[in-house]
Amino acid sequence: MANILDIRRRIRSVTNTRQITKAMKMVSAAKLRRAQERALAARPYARMLSNVLKSLVSRAEIYDPETGEPRHPLLAQRPEKNILLIVVTGDKGLAGAFNTNILKAATRFLESQSGKNIEIEAIGRKGRDFLKRRFKAAQPRQADSTDAAATTIVGEQVGVLNKIEYPMAAELAQRIIERYGKEEIDAVYILYNEFKSVIAQRLVVEQVLPIEKVGEVSVAQAEGMTLEEKERALEAAKGAGVSLRPTDTSAMDEAAARFATAPVDYIYEQPAGDLFHSLLPKYIGIQIFHALLESVAAEHAARMTAMESATSNATDMISSLTLAMNRARQAKITNEIIEIVSGAAAL
Repeated sequence: MANILDIRRRIRSVTNTRQITKAMKMVSAAKLRRAQERALAARPYARMLSNVLKSLVSRAEIYDPETGEPRHPLLAQRPEKNILLIVVTGDKGLAGAFNTNILKAATRFLESQSGKNIEIEAIGRKGRDFLKRRFKAAQPRQADSTDAAATTIVGEQVGVLNKIEYPMAAELAQRIIERYGKEEIDAVYILYNEFKSVIAQRLVVEQVLPIEKVGEVSVAQAEGMTLEEKERALEAAKGAGVSLRPTDTSAMDEAAARFATAPVDYIYEQPAGDLFHSLLPKYIGIQIFHALLESVAAEHAARMTAMESATSNATDMISSLTLAMNRARQAKITNEIIEIVSGAAAL
């Protein structure tokens, strides 16, 4: 049986660990509330931009009437031989299986696209480190190169998730748009954790380019939360002041949608076609920015859940160690009584 002093030291150590995990849970809950507010605040602009583009589609000739080919390069569709995958993970650990699940989903997507050239843009330190150990950095490729299909890393963004700014997403979108226009890549996908609420999340691979239909998201791969994960998240959200239900924005979305469907002939300062061409790149930037905001919120939710589980486990361990300590102390007292009685009987 363990020494009583050793058990007391371990109880003290586990108690200190429980205080840390409990504090980390509350910090993550506070950051989650702010992340939810940021994601919600960005939604009206994204929604209205989508509806403005829908309105312009009905008023501008975005396709050539003779050939049927799109007049904007971002609408052009071609066989997917060269694919760019944006993988959004976290910069820090202690978030349960958050990063692991994203990287597993990335691995499944890469396996499903075997035989194609895949370039990866890693956002987040955890994803960057994992992917760098498995794939090499991209090398300049000749136009007439006939190399076999390969998976390479073309870019990395580390430390940007602490304070997400739209210019960073817009810059990434601009680089993607330029490469797509030059036909260096044939499709762009982004893999992230879609966040609606603490118990409503899913891993998705969304198609960013080509744009098949403005305002509608094309999902290539999706994986929702399991019942066990939802139960743990529900338990963690209790007492943390975090909303369990997605914010109801149906009224706001309906009001924005009326702009696209209203039978009104709007007068634009620029021709409708020119305005559509200038706004479509912003639509790509907003998609990436929104994915980053939701990924950050999902990471904080995962960390809050993980810290709640760690706190609960620490409490159980303290109870178990306390029981062991009491048994050891009782056994020690019993032995001492037996020794005293045996000594008295010997006299």
